[in-house]
Order: sequence, then C-alpha cells, then structure tokens
Amino acid sequence: MITWDSMPYFSAISFVFALIAVLAACRASCAKHNEKSARRFIKVVNVAMFASVLAFLAFIIGLWVSLERPPFKTMGETRLWYSLFLLFIGWMTWTRTRYAGVLALSIMMSVIFMVINIVRPEIHAKELMPVLDSLWFVPHVIVYMFAYALIGCACLIVINEAVFHRWKPNLKALRHCDMLVWYGLALLTMGMIMGALWAKQAWGDYWSWDPKETWAAITWLTGLIYIHLRLRKGVKQQVAYALVLILFLLFQVCWYGINYLPAAQNSVHTYN
Repeated sequence: MITWDSMPYFSAISFVFALIAVLAACRASCAKHNEKSARRFIKVVNVAMFASVLAFLAFIIGLWVSLERPPFKTMGETRLWYSLFLLFIGWMTWTRTRYAGVLALSIMMSVIFMVINIVRPEIHAKELMPVLDSLWFVPHVIVYMFAYALIGCACLIVINEAVFHRWKPNLKALRHCDMLVWYGLALLTMGMIMGALWAKQAWGDYWSWDPKETWAAITWLTGLIYIHLRLRKGVKQQVAYALVLILFLLFQVCWYGINYLPAAQNSVHTYN
C-alpha cells in the first residue's frame, strides 16, 4: 500500500525523469539549427516529462486510496498537488515557448515543495472534519491549486527573462505571461464562486470577509489590474513583469502565508 512514507521514492523517480527532460530540452535548444536532431530531443523531453508527471500522480492516487479520502485536507497534501501541477504546466509551457530555463525552474520549484513535504511531514489522518465533507471540496481545491501553479509558471517566465535575457524586450514571453495569468485568474474566479457556494452550505453566508477570503479578494483584484493594464497600450514590459511577481507573492500569502498572521488564528478556513 502506498503511504506518506513512500513519497521519497516516487519523488526521486519523478525527479530523475524531469532531470532527463531538462537535459534534453537544453540539447534541443542547442540543436535548433539541426531539425532532425532537435525533433529527437523534443521527443525525449515529452516522454520524460510524461513519465515524471505520471510517477508523481501515481503516488497521489495511491495516497488517495490509502487515506480513503481525497488528499486535500492539510497544507502538506495541497503541496502535493502544487508540485504535480507545476511539473505539468512547466512542461506545457515549454511545448509552446521552448524555454529550457522555464522548464528547469518549474521542476526546481516543484522539487522544493516535494522536499518540504519530505522534511516536514504533517499529520494525515483519514478522518475529515464535517465541513470538508462537501461536494465542493475536491473541485474547489483542485481549481485553486491549478490557478496557483499557472501563476507560478508566469512568475518563472519573468525570472527566466531577468536571469537569461537581462530584461530585454520579448513580446513572446510577455504573451505567454498573459496567457498563464488569464487562465489562472479565470480558475481563481471559479474557485472563489465554488468557495462561496460551499460557505453558504456550511456556514449560511456566501462571504464573511474571513482573512482567507480577504486575501483571495486582494489577489483576484491584482490579477484584474494586470489584465486591464495589459489591454492598454504603452504599458512597459517591466511594469507588467513586476505585477506578475506581486501577484505570485499574493498567491503565496493567500495559500499558506495567511496561516502565520494573527488575524487568521480564528479563521474558519483553518482545518488542521
């Protein structure tokens, strides 16, 4: 049976395949003038990333079976999904941009969250609090974690531009940032609607300005500001990139940073 103790083994397998993918992506970039060779390395990247995602997904599914409930209850369990989605979205972003740096950074961030879970495992009891026994539990958390991963990859594109291209104008990179932010904000909106319906069912109110809800609203409004600025002409690329970084930081606060604020001690969103 797959348990939490199995995670290091599945993480190692996932990492090895991801590392192979990064090396092949770098070789594909170097061989871009040799079409036949580049296609061969691109195929290696796709196969290796598929195996990497599949290995980690197998662990999550196995844990789901072992716990006899969806693994979304604790912060550690949500980190599992974040690691998985980072691998997947980083891979999908690479297929569109061919930025080996973005693929490497997404894998690095995914591995960091894997290591955090290995070093600081949390209590993963089978029982769910009554409020979590809801139809909205699984879709709400999945949508949010996917949105977080999309914004995370947009942030990695910005870091890639800063480190490897020294902030040179790059409309292709900016367009991909736009796409990731737009999709991320759309999913965040869906997640907030689901959360409101869930709150009405659990506590009788759609919105109560709980600290978690307040920071979710701040994050959502920041995403709207980014989109509106990008629809205007003449906005500097560096300003757009700065907003992506701010949006990413706000997501981190909304996800787990809020738990360290005094105002969150009595939050109805604290389930551990």
